[in-house]
Amino acid sequence: MLVRELTLALMAEGDRIDRALAAAWPELSRAQWQRLIGEGLVRVAGISVKASYRVSSGDIVSATIPDPTPTLLQPEPIPLDIRYEDDDLIVVNKPAGMVVHPGSGHETGTLVHAVLAHCPDLPGIGGEIRPGVIHRLDKDTSGLVIMAKNERALRYVQGQFKARTVEKMYLALVEGRLQPPRALIDAPIGRDPAERKRMKVIETEQGRKRDARTQVETVTAYADYTLVACKPITGRTHQIRVHLAYMGFPIVGDRIYGRRKQRLLLSRHFLHAYRIVFRRPSDRDVVSLEAEMPAELQTILDQLTP
Repeated sequence: MLVRELTLALMAEGDRIDRALAAAWPELSRAQWQRLIGEGLVRVAGISVKASYRVSSGDIVSATIPDPTPTLLQPEPIPLDIRYEDDDLIVVNKPAGMVVHPGSGHETGTLVHAVLAHCPDLPGIGGEIRPGVIHRLDKDTSGLVIMAKNERALRYVQGQFKARTVEKMYLALVEGRLQPPRALIDAPIGRDPAERKRMKVIETEQGRKRDARTQVETVTAYADYTLVACKPITGRTHQIRVHLAYMGFPIVGDRIYGRRKQRLLLSRHFLHAYRIVFRRPSDRDVVSLEAEMPAELQTILDQLTP
């Protein structure tokens, strides 16, 4: 158990105590502070308070923070293609076929399991000793994924994603010749009511939807295909795949949104997260990383005629 004590400054005057603590001790999120308060582990002048308590300048707050609990996940010695690592973050070039985190039908063999084996001394995130998933790639999408080693790094980089200051670039091979060769696809996305595992562009006022925007630009035009650079402005589920299919240019190999008859033999869809730019938590310096085209995708490109 870790016991911390803090005298709240004048700037916190009148704030709810959960909000004031999240600002003063950013290692824990506001939700985590609310949980500790609810468990009676936060006291003002020695007395437990509710999350709605309004602080006063000079309040002496003590908090008992439980030690992180070991994760139930077992580390797995899966090889990792690490493109960047420091005390806060690890960036991995994820292969197609690997799921980022455990879920239904994917209890083992995920990127989280692999990172646990690579980083055996993680300090803990969310009260559990595990790496922090900041963002995700679909199982059959390859490319760069950032994972956090601690709570502070997780929230800092998540904040960049929320503010849309992280630059993510993808390469996709699509069916047909992209027209126009450069465009901003601005079409809201929601869950397909007819098939809950699918997403779709929602063109009416009915149904839940979220704004979604993707910039696309032709890199190479082939006889029947186009290699496209994609920059998602928002981060919706399956966004690039849904937007390109909606425009009439489905991604090659996409079993959900692509064409049923595929002329190119590919065991995955042709989508690769090749570039990511962000600021690291330690000194706020910009980190810019790129991952080359996977061999199985480059082989497909080599077969095409411009």
